[in-house]
Amino acid sequence: MPELSYLSAGALSSIGTPTLWAATVAGVLALLVLDFLVTRRPHEVSLREALGWSAFYLALPLAFGVGLWFRYGSEQGVEYLTGYLVEKSLSVDNLFVFMLLLAAFAVPAVLAQRVLLYGIAGALVLRAVFIAVGAAALQTLDFAFLLFAVVLIATAAKLLRDALSGHEQEIEINRMRSVRLLRRFMPVVDEYRGPRMTVREQGRRALTPLALVVVAVLATDVVFAVDSVPAVYGITEDPYLVFATNAFALLGLRALYFVLHAALSRLVHLSYGLAVILAFIGGKLGLHWAHGIWPGVPQIPTLASLGVIIGVLLVVTLTSLHTTRGKGRAPY
Repeated sequence: MPELSYLSAGALSSIGTPTLWAATVAGVLALLVLDFLVTRRPHEVSLREALGWSAFYLALPLAFGVGLWFRYGSEQGVEYLTGYLVEKSLSVDNLFVFMLLLAAFAVPAVLAQRVLLYGIAGALVLRAVFIAVGAAALQTLDFAFLLFAVVLIATAAKLLRDALSGHEQEIEINRMRSVRLLRRFMPVVDEYRGPRMTVREQGRRALTPLALVVVAVLATDVVFAVDSVPAVYGITEDPYLVFATNAFALLGLRALYFVLHAALSRLVHLSYGLAVILAFIGGKLGLHWAHGIWPGVPQIPTLASLGVIIGVLLVVTLTSLHTTRGKGRAPY
């Protein structure tokens, strides 16, 4: 992969040909349609079903990465694998918020996967927009990498501050701006009406609680995209690989939620790990920016980044499980 001179405008180096882009987007859309067909009849998700879909959505991106490795070389293969691991790690943290939202809105178990699927579809659209904006910034702004580094380090500091304070995340529905805005323009019925988001009540169109929770999930997607996209741009500058890692990490969230639901509350040190990872990638981006001005400044190889990320995730997982051993469900 040729070096990118980001101090002058120019096209980013990418393996994404129009044909490859079209095939990938078509594949992602086909998988989304498949998920909507699977959830067209609301039902509670069994562990066996969730494990089956999780295995599928783990095997698919890994097979895709192997294909990239043999087709385009080890450099692109390692960048894709590292970016996917970062995005998957961040998506697990996103599941915490989804879990809190579903609980706060008292979403029936049979509707949970439909809510998650709407959130995933919205996240894919938002990530595509942020990826395009990020690519444009890298081509036109000589300080784009430095800006991304600041965003990631600030996010890492917030995660670490929240973790150290021991403050439990809470969702207060009536204080959410998206919910207040919807209620200002349309009435909301008190009970869920299956998968319907609007109903006619006393001659007026009204929203169901399902509409409120879907909008709340979509609103949180915006926040997630702010740190997610710069994080993967810290691994690879190829917009196609950035999109592929985001898409594959998001597509498996619906099933992963039901697999990890019982274990999510045990990952009490995940925020510390993500803070370290985001700060590390932020530092990597800062060094990359400085290297473009002062060539003597060292850069961090992608393979070394992969090792650091795997090591951090392994440590926080083991320490979390040890801390919550025998305590049942630990508070988040």
